[in-house]
Amino acid sequence: MRRDRAPGDSAAQEPAPDAVPAVDSRLLVREEGIRGYLGEFRRKLRSGELGSLPVVIAVIIIWTVFGSLDSTFLSAQNLSDLSQQIVGTGMIAVGIVFVLLLGEIDLSVGSVSGLCAAIFAVLNVLNGMNQWLALLVALVGGAAVGLIQGFFFAKVGVPAFVVTLAGNLAWNGLMLQVLGTSGTVNIPSESIVSKLYSTIFHSPAAAYVTAAVGVGLFLAASLLDARRRRTARVPYRPVAEIVLRTVVIAAIAFVTAYILNQYQGLPLALLIFLIVLVILDFVLRRTTYGRRIFAVGGNIEGARRAGISVPFVRMSVFSISGLMAAVGGIFLAGQIQSASQTSGGGNLLMNVIAAAVIGGTSLFGGRGSVWSALLGALVIGSIQSGMNIMGVSNAVQFMITGSVLLAAVVVDSLSRRSQKAAGRA
Repeated sequence: MRRDRAPGDSAAQEPAPDAVPAVDSRLLVREEGIRGYLGEFRRKLRSGELGSLPVVIAVIIIWTVFGSLDSTFLSAQNLSDLSQQIVGTGMIAVGIVFVLLLGEIDLSVGSVSGLCAAIFAVLNVLNGMNQWLALLVALVGGAAVGLIQGFFFAKVGVPAFVVTLAGNLAWNGLMLQVLGTSGTVNIPSESIVSKLYSTIFHSPAAAYVTAAVGVGLFLAASLLDARRRRTARVPYRPVAEIVLRTVVIAAIAFVTAYILNQYQGLPLALLIFLIVLVILDFVLRRTTYGRRIFAVGGNIEGARRAGISVPFVRMSVFSISGLMAAVGGIFLAGQIQSASQTSGGGNLLMNVIAAAVIGGTSLFGGRGSVWSALLGALVIGSIQSGMNIMGVSNAVQFMITGSVLLAAVVVDSLSRRSQKAAGRA
């Protein structure tokens, strides 16, 4: 029979043992120095937290192989051309990244990009509308198209796959209607769209100053984030780690600037692409809206119970996808200086989805970064550039690109399985 303890019992007078405070593993890693970081790296590999490592290794292998087969591939001219050519695909891939973070897909971005390019060309070239106003109408049109598709998905409940597949056909038909009987509208070289793609800052200072500004912003943002975390008494990166990361970023930035200056200089298209990536990366990682996107993609029911408006997030994400498809379509039109019935067609849709997935964005939602679009587009562009130099047929290029996409999905699936086994998914 249970006996209540009397106030005088010695056991009743014994103080309760102090609770052991929880220690964040990241603090222990940083206290152990290099050994701790190596152990953390091995743990991440075992648990499937690969990050951008596979795609970085892929870029190194691709460049090494093609560079050894033909020295032209690693020439300053080819790498500079490559930096411009990936912009259109990369812009559209950024919108796909947002959609994939929800665990969904947008199959209409190719048609939307072609439609928006056609809208600009017809309004500006054929109807004489001010080019800036025509450009604004095209971009707003892309965002509106995405919003319409997002409405049917978020509010009506039609699966995103079906909505965007139907949109792929409908927007392509609308593009043909907009172009009319001419079928092709040539965009003058002095047009803003052509200049956005073709303009190059020939002064060596432009590339080096851009690299210095980028490195400086990265260092300042890292130090401010560390101070904010230290003030909030949560784990933060020590100064030594921030300096090391900054040195790595600086090496990449200034080597890139040097290579660009060896040919013609800094392309405006690449500069705009990098600025867009920085802005959208800030939106995803540093704003409440960005955290809500990850929350909906990671656990939709949990996000709903936390008070997040799931329909709003879904509709806004598809609107962003449509907007980025329009931006990419404008750059692709500027690249070929025309909008035609083939705009947004071919293997564009496959390439942008492949770029997002190969870059490290998970098909299952909740994990990824806008920088995936840059890395993935670089892989796709490098493969195509190298095979074009080698004279490989389009048929073989399609097979190789498809194999790379499949490999990326396999890596993503195995990584997710490892994280589930480690209790981190």
